[in-house]
Amino acid sequence: MMLFLLGGFIGAALVYALYWRAQREASRHEEEKQALMEERQIVLDYMHTMVDAVGERLPREELFQRIVHAAILSTGALSACIFEKGSDNLMRGAAVEGLFPPHRPIPDTQRMKLGSRAKFIEQVLKSESFPVGEGIVGRVAATGRGELVVKASDDPRIVKHDDQALVVRSVIAAPITVRRHLIGVLCVCNSADGLPFSETDYSLVAALAEQAGLAVHNADFLALQVDKQRLDLDLALASDVQLMLLPREMPSVPGLDIDARYLAAQKVSGDLYDVFKLGYDRVGVAVADVAGKGMSASLLMAICRTTLRQIAPAHNSPARVLAELNRTLAGDMRKGMYITITYAVVDAGRNQVTMARAGHELALCSRRDSATGAFVSEFVGSEGMPVGLVDTELFESVIADRTLDFAAGSTLVLYTDGLTEAPNADDKEFGGARLADALRDAHSGSARLINDAILQAVERFSDAVGLRDDYTLLTIKRT
Repeated sequence: MMLFLLGGFIGAALVYALYWRAQREASRHEEEKQALMEERQIVLDYMHTMVDAVGERLPREELFQRIVHAAILSTGALSACIFEKGSDNLMRGAAVEGLFPPHRPIPDTQRMKLGSRAKFIEQVLKSESFPVGEGIVGRVAATGRGELVVKASDDPRIVKHDDQALVVRSVIAAPITVRRHLIGVLCVCNSADGLPFSETDYSLVAALAEQAGLAVHNADFLALQVDKQRLDLDLALASDVQLMLLPREMPSVPGLDIDARYLAAQKVSGDLYDVFKLGYDRVGVAVADVAGKGMSASLLMAICRTTLRQIAPAHNSPARVLAELNRTLAGDMRKGMYITITYAVVDAGRNQVTMARAGHELALCSRRDSATGAFVSEFVGSEGMPVGLVDTELFESVIADRTLDFAAGSTLVLYTDGLTEAPNADDKEFGGARLADALRDAHSGSARLINDAILQAVERFSDAVGLRDDYTLLTIKRT
């Protein structure tokens, strides 16, 4: 009987113990669940903070500052710092909050004053630099893996500062990355409750660093988009201005048929053509190409066209016009920029064309051979160097006029190298010989038909390769 009662007591005690054990397990699971929910909420709040920061289009430095502030609020750390990796593979403090211990010992000559301690620490962190691989932060940057140091006093990589306010007790460092590209390292130091950081704290900081990386990436992307939109607007305006500077229609000159084609590889071009009357039966024509593309080339072309039109009416000699153009523009042109240009005066009354060439492509002329009566195509040119490439004295000593007969049926073709250098699938260029063949086959047509034939020949040759460079084509035919 006693054994039966004793067995009953033991059984009841066992059931009671199992019950309370289950209760404790349930309570522990509930606490863990609650901790996870709190961590999840912290991360969500942090994400919202980062989204707001990105939406405000903050500069990167201010975004970093927002990140370290949010990290302190989220983790309860006393201080936090973001170390950014530079293009020189050195780590530098980019943003700090609280008395974050410097990465290296502070020299005696730089001992801080108590009243300016926080500002002094910030200046030290932002001024010092250290290579990837050095210390905790450098190690995280090198490996891309975060680190939790529970007891910093036992870690030889942690600097031991004399100032008690800078003593490191526990630290977490997590990489800020986007698509495996390291942006920096988020580091938090010393918990406000005095306890060492835990694995839960580490997972939280790692999650915050991951969200910070996305925020920085999105901010950079948004800034690029804004800059691109601004650049697109600037380019569109420059393109509109450039098109306004090109002749809207060809001047009516008795005995001359003129047609021009222009195509920019980008929104703005470094090519230029112009046609303007110099009298009843005289016309000035020019085709030019500036070294380079984009906005600067477009603006230089606009200046060139305006200046040419101011100078041309004052001189009968194209060489004199280009010499004055060079003298006017050379002093204002940036180093490395220059303009190749052919300028010609077509005189229908005298059946002549006089041209000068400043380093530009050779003009192509088709005319009747006086001996055989057949039309022949030939490249003609004159001596000259590009505008802005050499000093004024040398330029003027080389530039020269060339005068040709330009009787009825003769054709003058001016162009830029984008036409003759158009490649095919084998990377061979269209070249001058094919240009001459195209003119010879179409010389009996109008200026428009001749240009159509030349461009069709280029298109057949280059096929699917497409346009790689600007091209300009200007054809003048004596009727």
